[in-house]
Amino acid sequence: MTSTFITPLAGLLGLALAFVLYRLITKRPGGEGKIADIASRIERGAMVFMKREFLLISAVALVIGACLFFFQKPEYAREQTLAFFGGALASSIAGFIGMRTATKANVRTTIAANQEGSGPALTTAFFGGSVMGLTVASMGLLGLGSLFFFYHGREQVAEIMEGFAMGASLVALFYRVGGGIFTKAADVGADLVGKVEAGIPEDDPRNPGVIADNVGDNVGDVAGMGSDIFESYCGAQIATIAIAGALATGVLAGLGFEGEGGQQLAMQLPLLLTTVGLVCSLLGVLTVRLMCGKDPAKALRFGTIGSALLFILASYGLVSLLGLKISLGNCVLCGALGGIVIGLITEYYTAGKPVRDIARAGETGVATIMIAGLSIGLKSVAVPLLAIATVIFASYEFAGLYGVGLAAVGMLGTVGITMAIDAYGPVADNAGGIAEMAGLGKETRQITDGLDAVGNTTAAIGKGFAIGAAGLAALALITAFVQKTTIPLELSESETLRTFFVGLLIGGVIPFINGAVTMDAVGHAAFDMISEIRRQFREIPGLLEGTAEPDSDRCIDIATKAATLRMLIPALLAVGTPVAVGFSLGATALAGTLFGALLVCLLLALMMSNAGGAWDNAKKHVEEGNFGGKNSEVHKGCVVGDTVGDPFKDTSGPSMNILINVMAIVSIVIAPHLA
Repeated sequence: MTSTFITPLAGLLGLALAFVLYRLITKRPGGEGKIADIASRIERGAMVFMKREFLLISAVALVIGACLFFFQKPEYAREQTLAFFGGALASSIAGFIGMRTATKANVRTTIAANQEGSGPALTTAFFGGSVMGLTVASMGLLGLGSLFFFYHGREQVAEIMEGFAMGASLVALFYRVGGGIFTKAADVGADLVGKVEAGIPEDDPRNPGVIADNVGDNVGDVAGMGSDIFESYCGAQIATIAIAGALATGVLAGLGFEGEGGQQLAMQLPLLLTTVGLVCSLLGVLTVRLMCGKDPAKALRFGTIGSALLFILASYGLVSLLGLKISLGNCVLCGALGGIVIGLITEYYTAGKPVRDIARAGETGVATIMIAGLSIGLKSVAVPLLAIATVIFASYEFAGLYGVGLAAVGMLGTVGITMAIDAYGPVADNAGGIAEMAGLGKETRQITDGLDAVGNTTAAIGKGFAIGAAGLAALALITAFVQKTTIPLELSESETLRTFFVGLLIGGVIPFINGAVTMDAVGHAAFDMISEIRRQFREIPGLLEGTAEPDSDRCIDIATKAATLRMLIPALLAVGTPVAVGFSLGATALAGTLFGALLVCLLLALMMSNAGGAWDNAKKHVEEGNFGGKNSEVHKGCVVGDTVGDPFKDTSGPSMNILINVMAIVSIVIAPHLA
């Protein structure tokens, strides 16, 4: 049962099943004429972004790889460098496959909605997201499982695997932050000039920014979100492995890890749990498929929560089968329930009564819409933070620091179905955009709008889950860092207290700088996008009348350049801060920096993500005919709120996940030099 080949084998099987789903999608009709041309332009624009980002990632990866090879501890420098490149490649492959599938599934979802109805359209969109979800989970299992298979006998197995997490973090940094800048530059430009200034509908083919906006849905919410979750998924497992490698024999024996192979089993347990989690995710995908003829929201929710509950039961079964203490299963339970709570709270604040309150606030102007959205964003932080605190407290009580790591694994165990639900959102959104641009009629648009409304909520839930998972994974990594550096955090000693609090304040500042830089990047890129769209409306004869074609490629190029250039500062901030603090002020100050950054990142990420999601859904609520409907003064105010919320929920908020995880993994990699 504990054979080391099980995890990589499960990864291969998961990839095979993802390929089967991909083939089922591509066998469906892909359209012809105008609809095929629109889909082709979206796919081509997405691939342009991916290729440019990959070239930039490759250049940075070579520099970091060289640093690891020449300056890391010689006992494992070569192996850690290879693992680093493996992590970067695995995350890049997962992003490419997910992007490719999403751009194939969007047009097929549109055609299914037009020709077959809601059920087949939901199935196609969900299968498109499922390929991404299964690929993320499977690539993680294949990469981490293979490293453990080859190096589990080495004393430095945890250090070698940390290289894999660092490679995954590098790709997440570029795809998530760069993708967020791309998508919001296009979205803000298309909305403000198209809907507010020109008074034309969303996704109108006359708008030059619409294709770039649809491309952005893929690069930000498919490739970007996938790399974000992949990073946390790998980081949680590696942190737990590192903690297990540092635990004393007596502590391990108290948890049921007895005998000579006890420590190896403790290090392998997180891999076995995520292997079981992949199976539960597959069953969740099948459940959604069987329920797709009913209410889409219920089908997706049932599949997600059902997979999590099944994973909890399976985890208890695995722990019992291995003869370990049942308290380890309790830790997994804590993490999984914490993820469910965060998801449900996020759903309430981004799809429940608070959304209607924001829309109602529009009756008194734009200012009250902004105030209501910010208020809801601030309120939404409380319960998720308390849930994470409860998870940490309870899991530590059950199994100490190792239990905290297992809780993070428990929250991320069913990432296959969680990522599938999230990636479904942009596929459904693109399907609606294609239907509008192709002029497929009101009935088709009603179906795609229904799928999109559900997808908007699932995307918000996915962001909330990603934030909670990133926070718990980062905490596990920080815990491993403290263990590695053997920092005596005796805060009663004045010198330690001073150093720690200096780091704490530095860490608290970094997320605010990161948020300002990413918001500013979207603002500058949107300015260029708005100027270009206005120019085309002004200079291309017949564009607004619908007798001329817009230059969409120019808008895609503007967004791509902004994404590749303006995310370099956030990248330097995430990678450079731990190095600068660690080597100038020491390990204690760096520990303080990590704890300060973790807390502020969680607060800002939740506030920004939920406020942005609530503003977005308030706009959609008005567009359904409430409070005056489309083109009313309330609607125009809600469009402004949605525009402000866009970089909140899709750029700056998600970038906090990447920031804290990159800082944590860089810290743990340089920890041997600071101990």
